[in-house]
Amino acid sequence: MVRIYVSDVIKAPVGVVWDLIRDFNGMPKWHPFIRDSEIENGRPSDAVGCVRSFHLANGGHLREKLLKLSDREHECVYCILDSPMPVTGYVAGYRLLPITETNHTFIDWWAEFEVGADDHDRIVDQVKNGTFRRAFQAINEHLA
Repeated sequence: MVRIYVSDVIKAPVGVVWDLIRDFNGMPKWHPFIRDSEIENGRPSDAVGCVRSFHLANGGHLREKLLKLSDREHECVYCILDSPMPVTGYVAGYRLLPITETNHTFIDWWAEFEVGADDHDRIVDQVKNGTFRRAFQAINEHLA
């Protein structure tokens, strides 16, 4: 099993960052690699169990299910249902913590999944750098 963990500091208060990224359907507003997103069956985007269907900028289509959304813990956990990536058992999540000395936000994002040896390095790089690290950059840019 692959486990990816990436963390960073967002130069904004935790409440501001959470307001931006809390919406399970809201990634197209701030992540440059997400073209569009829709919650299936008209469910609210903060209902545990809802499914988002979205397209990447390169045309890839994914479906992900919301497993946990906590306003108290500023945490979101989800799993991939369908993806063009050759992964199985993909579960991921992110959380925010206040940095009290600077009024900034600590963010971490993790994922666990299975991937074949032939695709391992490419998929790890795609998730770690293309998705998670790029998301942190995009959040900082959006909130600047």
